[in-house]
Amino acid sequence: MNRKFLLRGALIVVCLGFALTLISGRIPSGPVATAQAPTPTEFDRVISQNAQRMIEEGRRTFRYDTFGDEAWFGDTLKLHQAIEGAKHGGVGPGVSPKTALAVGLKVDMDALPPALVAQVKAGKVDLDDPATTLALLKLNAVVGVTGFFQAGGSLRSVGVQCAFCHSTVDDAFAAGIGHRLDGWANRDLNVGAIVALAPNVKVIADVLGVDTATVLKVLNSWGPGKYDAELIQDGKGLRPDGKSAATLLPAAFGLAGVNLATYTGWGSVTYWNAYVANTQMHGMGTFFDPRLNNAKQFPVAAKTHYGNIRNAPDEITSKLAALHFYQLAIPAPTPPEGSYQKEGAARGKILFEGKAQCAICHVPPLYTEPGYNMHTAAEMGIDNFQSNRSPDKRYRTTPLRGLWTHQKGGFFHDGRFPTLQSVVAHYNTTRNLHLTDQEILDLVEFLKSL
Repeated sequence: MNRKFLLRGALIVVCLGFALTLISGRIPSGPVATAQAPTPTEFDRVISQNAQRMIEEGRRTFRYDTFGDEAWFGDTLKLHQAIEGAKHGGVGPGVSPKTALAVGLKVDMDALPPALVAQVKAGKVDLDDPATTLALLKLNAVVGVTGFFQAGGSLRSVGVQCAFCHSTVDDAFAAGIGHRLDGWANRDLNVGAIVALAPNVKVIADVLGVDTATVLKVLNSWGPGKYDAELIQDGKGLRPDGKSAATLLPAAFGLAGVNLATYTGWGSVTYWNAYVANTQMHGMGTFFDPRLNNAKQFPVAAKTHYGNIRNAPDEITSKLAALHFYQLAIPAPTPPEGSYQKEGAARGKILFEGKAQCAICHVPPLYTEPGYNMHTAAEMGIDNFQSNRSPDKRYRTTPLRGLWTHQKGGFFHDGRFPTLQSVVAHYNTTRNLHLTDQEILDLVEFLKSL
């Protein structure tokens, strides 16, 4: 007899026998017990410990590490002299807390000692005196800014961190003073106005090959919540229409699973960290991108060799991994209760995934494309000025979660659309979606709910 036939017959007999035992009650016929979660192995524990370590190290780097950029902001630009003012050994009137808050700087209330908090509440702290700003710097309470002091107490230099642009506060104590919100774009921060205070902007003018008046004009054109990360690569301070070439500060949360970190691509989150730390913050590190050697597209970068930066000691590279890990761990914040209309959002979700065609590019739940999430200016129905300043000459499909946190300053890379409603109306026209006024409003409610 065929051996395969015998084996098949034996299997049938075994299965029939098992079924009979169930019927006869010899084996309990209740729900089958689910498999227990496997006991963590030693390497599982190593992974968990490493994850926690990376988050803690990355948080410290994000909040407090200057990467040695005080050599640029302090020693070269001499920004610290403008902060302390002539009365305290610097130049000019100095920067008081009121002035600092007016240009968008934030104060971490958790760094303030209880006695100082009580004095502020009692109105016993002079917020018009630069000496108070110096005291806040000594407490490490100014978000994203570190003061370096002489032994005698005078300000020797100043540096900035990632949190300078990509953190804000919840205003729990007062406007501009509260608990830190890492990853939130500081749309109040006027970076250009702050840098323009520096006594020595001539060094920037020399790099760009222009006079200081032109540099000051460009810096003061940025306005709150904007920064130009390509200026010292291509030298284009203004758009062809005369408007500022700066772009809105982007959020640094909700980036896990998202390819490419900026409005126009450039590279991953960790690429952009290295790019900014080396070429924008002027920290002391290593950075390599041969695309910046293209003298036609990036004349300033090619001249200054920004595509191949080497510093010893390197104060940046060893911190990039943990910084990257921490940023990917920052979730997009949940919209507060009552910040959107739930019934409209439910209708908007259906439109988003159907008639409005939004989900073709903003694929849930990432709300950007998995993979190469880049598009031409023509696909987006806008001009190509900003996209042409990047290596790929395209715009990224921006992830949409947490939109409610950065409605100030407008939408798209340069804030050209003042409201979400105007964004939806733009696509309604360019893509011939035939959305009604009510459908546009419902889509907006859905976007606010993400």
